[in-house]
Amino acid sequence: MLSESSLSNLGDPTLNFPPFVAASVPADSSSSEPTQNELFETDPPPWELTVGEDVQLASIVFARSPHGPYDYRIPDNLLDVLRPGMRVGVPLGHRKKPTPGWCVSIKTGNAAQQKLRDVAEVIDDEPLCDAALVRLVMFIAHYYQVPAGQVFDTLIPASVRDNAGTRKTTYFRPAPGLTEEQIAKLPSKQQSAMRFLIAQDRPMTAAELAIMAECTEDPIRRLRKKELLVTEVRRELSQNIRIRAQSNDGETKQSHDLTPQQENALSRINSAVDSGRGRTLLLHGVTGSGKTEVYIQAIEHVVKQAGSAIVLVPEISLTPQTRGRFEDRFDNVAVLHSQMSASERHFHWQRIRRGEVQVVIGPRSAVFAPLPNLGLIVIDEEHDTSFKQDKQPRYHARKVAHARAMALGIPLVLGSATPSMEAWHATQTGHAELVTMSERVGNRPMPDVQLVDLRVKEERGKGGAISRPLHAAVLETLKEKGQAILLLNRRGYATTIQCPACGTVCACPDCDMPLTHHRDGGKAMCHYCDYTIPTPPWCPACRFDGIRYGGLGTQRLEMEAKARFPDARIARMDSDTMKRAGSHQRVLSEFRAGEIDVLLGTQMIAKGLDFPNVLLVGVINADSALHFPDFRAAERTFQLVTQVAGRTGRGDRGGRVIVQTFTPEHPAIQAAARHDYLKFVEDEMVNRKKFNYPPLGSVARIIIRGPLEDKTESVADAIVDRLEKARDLLKAEVRILGPAPPPIVKISGKYRFHLLLQATEAAVVGEVIRRGLADFKVDPKEEIEFLVDIDPVNLM
Repeated sequence: MLSESSLSNLGDPTLNFPPFVAASVPADSSSSEPTQNELFETDPPPWELTVGEDVQLASIVFARSPHGPYDYRIPDNLLDVLRPGMRVGVPLGHRKKPTPGWCVSIKTGNAAQQKLRDVAEVIDDEPLCDAALVRLVMFIAHYYQVPAGQVFDTLIPASVRDNAGTRKTTYFRPAPGLTEEQIAKLPSKQQSAMRFLIAQDRPMTAAELAIMAECTEDPIRRLRKKELLVTEVRRELSQNIRIRAQSNDGETKQSHDLTPQQENALSRINSAVDSGRGRTLLLHGVTGSGKTEVYIQAIEHVVKQAGSAIVLVPEISLTPQTRGRFEDRFDNVAVLHSQMSASERHFHWQRIRRGEVQVVIGPRSAVFAPLPNLGLIVIDEEHDTSFKQDKQPRYHARKVAHARAMALGIPLVLGSATPSMEAWHATQTGHAELVTMSERVGNRPMPDVQLVDLRVKEERGKGGAISRPLHAAVLETLKEKGQAILLLNRRGYATTIQCPACGTVCACPDCDMPLTHHRDGGKAMCHYCDYTIPTPPWCPACRFDGIRYGGLGTQRLEMEAKARFPDARIARMDSDTMKRAGSHQRVLSEFRAGEIDVLLGTQMIAKGLDFPNVLLVGVINADSALHFPDFRAAERTFQLVTQVAGRTGRGDRGGRVIVQTFTPEHPAIQAAARHDYLKFVEDEMVNRKKFNYPPLGSVARIIIRGPLEDKTESVADAIVDRLEKARDLLKAEVRILGPAPPPIVKISGKYRFHLLLQATEAAVVGEVIRRGLADFKVDPKEEIEFLVDIDPVNLM
């Protein structure tokens, strides 16, 4: 969250780093039972050493409990090897094997009688994180209150940690001190191999040397036996890694002179790049105003100075189009996303770290890309909630990008047609610079928006998801050889399965949430825990065979569209149809080529996509998220409707938008229909001010979950009690709400309680939680866990 307090603190990210307290490793972290010998022994165990003033120590953190940091002595043979950002193996407790951990700092020992253990091994040949990334890890760990070891495991992909797609290769070089007399006594084949190796003056593999010296590998093995060759084992990426072809979605390259507003935006960003200091710029550009072209030319300016850039996009569906645009203009572009294989991801990550890449494109995790000469970070569609991680560590890519940019002294550019309230508020308080692009390229008008009131029977038509006005508009669009997009942000066929006889609703036994019926495969599944059963043909309670499917999902919409428009070519994009690698690219390429007439799907089709032949956008139900018990519900609805409306009218033929809603009078929907962001922000700020909700204040959420409802609630009560004591001790003005069951009471068999902390300052909320829960532990036998979510975007 870019609140005033957090932005001011981030001027120097080191201000937020947790202090390291030197701590010796507990003799056994897993057991506190003393033995009789320990009571009488006076000699220290052999692994304990008395540390002098000049001993080098490494602070090590762990992904699993105990998390550290703990100090270890660096043995002499590792003094010149170990550096921060490397993984090490260290003794921990009474575990037989060394425990893997991360080195976060190296310092000189100054406690004369401190007893420490040695670092056992160094796992990496070189640091996986440079000094700046190590500092970023410590900032994230402190701000989001998660162990630093877990942050390292998030920052460094598992494919990199596991060396995916690599193999060990043995290289040979001549033994030191080898003389001409020794070589002369060798058989001819061995002589030939040895002389060739010396002449090459570089290590070579046995296969390579055998080919070049025109011999078999047997003479090389014999030279090794005679100890005339020294071996060196390297782990290298395999030459057989299958890197799939990366291509765009078929968009043709278009060029035009920059508009005056684009030129102004580019000048402002280039000025920030040249200033050599950290600055945040919010590029507020309406849909179709040419924000991407501004990003590209700004990055070209960075690349000319031997720099590189990161571009974050919210949806994997945007990657093919974005990648294509950037690959047309840059020689070396790397894409990171979840559909890549482990070996592919490792291959690209190593290219990035070696400085071979100019631009990295990807979703939120790409913010950690290890570019050595990073000069600019761009977050496109910065308002999107997918930039917030939904599992530990629950970081927000915008916050992390801001911390990284400020620490490196480089600009951060946030771009959106519907900026988040946090980003907008930052511009109003002087913590970010506002750059406005209020006109579309080519002076194209914003599309007309028609609201259809679904409460009026004449508007709804004869039933189904598609109203009479929308049906007529689709027919007209198809007649004009145009294309249409239909948005419904619910996947599946029917959202409820209910018996009309006894009223039973088929629900997930582990989540107490209604199962969604999917016609594909004839299954009913829970969208929260993936519990799946065959769709019941009758009521499981009373056996009535007239069970009813209610609610509307994208599968049902697809069937209705195919029935109503039998001559149209229709495709669906949601997480059910986009599971295979390359599926996004295939569908978008076909849509751009005109092979698809109607594209329907969830929010993944609502953002960023640019298709000039789209003449109509239909929003099937604009109220799907409007009435959620979440203070951001109106903001999300406004953003979704505005963004999907912006997919049309991008060509010379104009466009129109039809929004179906049961609440057309709602301020968020009215503002979206008028494309009036400023009016929406003005009204929404009034609502937020009543309760000091973000961005006018800071919010943290603590979620407690466990298998037994009463015990989970008692742990939640204990947490609240500790937080209240910490608040009173700090004399902090923090409002604590709860504990209470959230809207979704049970997920995956775990009952849930949550509580909210509110204050005007983010630092105050963080310190109350830090103090209150510093030594709070739950009996592992009860299987109750709690997690802290700083700046939550989802209160469900």
